[in-house]
Amino acid sequence: MEWQESLAGEHSLLLNGLSDIGLSITDTQKNLLMRYLAMFIKWNKAYNLSAIRDPKAMVTLHLLDSLVVAPHFKGENVLDVGTGGGLPGIPLAILFPETQFTLLDSAGKKIRFLFQVVNELGLKNVTVQNLRVEKFAPVDKFDVIISRAFASITDFVSCSGHLLADNGAFWAMKGQNPVDELSQIEKHYIVAGFQPLTVPGLDAERCLIQLQPRTNPSTDTQP
Repeated sequence: MEWQESLAGEHSLLLNGLSDIGLSITDTQKNLLMRYLAMFIKWNKAYNLSAIRDPKAMVTLHLLDSLVVAPHFKGENVLDVGTGGGLPGIPLAILFPETQFTLLDSAGKKIRFLFQVVNELGLKNVTVQNLRVEKFAPVDKFDVIISRAFASITDFVSCSGHLLADNGAFWAMKGQNPVDELSQIEKHYIVAGFQPLTVPGLDAERCLIQLQPRTNPSTDTQP
């Protein structure tokens, strides 16, 4: 495998992190994650996909920071808004090959990278779209819309609300519990789930917030 010699330390870091998260995945999936990392490192030099340059930091801040939501994951048709270099969409798509993922971003050079990733890794469950989220109008809506790119939850739900299917949910990956942000949208959305997250090797707060429209009759408000 082309990454084995140059990224042996990163591979060990990934395996230890997966174990800490409680994820058991196949050797094929581990190889795909490492191939994605190798491509990210290579393309980052020319395409500036991320400000993070250290490969080990990429394992923690990109791969594990994306995969930490996997134990809570569910969904059949998922949209990753503002995916950038494919985060969290590509790592999650590798772990959940039966789930359809659409990766959306307006930055053309990042989209070119993603097309290459999907092609080289053979990710049949991933579609890439080069559009602003406000302009995106697919035939089928999404039962999960996920993002770790938006600085504001208000912006996240307002920009992508037209893409959410009935009974669907927004998944906002955040740092500290954004109490003030949630108070701004509480008239229209309820917190259907809140999970504190621990990213192996990262001494920082993380959480996953699942939001659903209040017009959804099947959801009960949770404290």
